[in-house]
Order: sequence, then C-alpha cells, then structure tokens
Amino acid sequence: MGTNKELLSKGIKYLSGALPLLFIGPAIIYNAFINKQNIWHYLVLAFGIVACLGAMYLLFLGLNTIMKALFND
Repeated sequence: MGTNKELLSKGIKYLSGALPLLFIGPAIIYNAFINKQNIWHYLVLAFGIVACLGAMYLLFLGLNTIMKALFND
C-alpha cells in the first residue's frame, strides 16, 4: 500500500490555501463588529464570513484529498 504523492501534494496545497483564511476571516469579522457605525459594516462582515466558509471548505477538501492519497486501495 503506497502513498500517491501527487494527490498528497495536492491536498497539502489545499491546506496551505486554507491557512491564511483561518486567520484573515476572524480578523475581518472582528473588525466589522468594531466598526458598526460605518456604512460598510455589513459588506465587511459578509466578506469575513465568506473567508471563514472558504477556509472550512478548503480544509475539508484538503483533508479529504490527503485521506484519499494515504488510504486509496
């Protein structure tokens, strides 16, 4: 049972794409809640939520790809 190295590297790329979004998303959401008096509050909040959802999607996709690379029969 060998490891598919190409699929493993693809999964690691997905995880490396999710890493910045894991920090940027909550920071943007925090910034949106601090600046409630601003007219762009809801747009910034929506952008932060989209960044967090993108991070969760990339994490799922990356871990799923890594599991396929390690345990594919």
